[in-house]
Amino acid sequence: MTVCPCNPQSKFDECCGPYLAGDQLPPTAEALMRSRYSAYVLEDYPYVLKTCHESTRPAKEEFDEGCAVKWCGLEIRATEAGGADDDEGKVEFVASYRAGDAILGLHEKAEFVKEEGRWFYVDGEIVKPGQASSDKIGRNEPCPCGSGKKFKKCCRR
Repeated sequence: MTVCPCNPQSKFDECCGPYLAGDQLPPTAEALMRSRYSAYVLEDYPYVLKTCHESTRPAKEEFDEGCAVKWCGLEIRATEAGGADDDEGKVEFVASYRAGDAILGLHEKAEFVKEEGRWFYVDGEIVKPGQASSDKIGRNEPCPCGSGKKFKKCCRR
């Protein structure tokens, strides 16, 4: 894999790859958020579990590894604290996914904590959508994942 799932403009080996491989620790809450998204895309569920805080980590047998959606884009909307020198942080994000022909989004304000130099996902608050709109994407429209490709050649597959 050459393109990082969290950002199509980044190379996986220079972005989330070292975190998922265990070679480096994400230095910020946002970097952990991005690496967790990449782990979901790549179905690296042990990484997802390992990066959950022990107070909220689901048991392995409770963790739903049978995700039937195709993740197709991540947008970081805002961050609050969560820097290399902080012990807590929040990241607001929208993770887009395909279900059938519809592109939907998981909009969450996630909370992170750093303990002994390592960031963990604690919990998140789902942001309720505002006014209803059509989530259907046309085949020839740009893909919402940010790849620059048409939807029919990217996430629709």
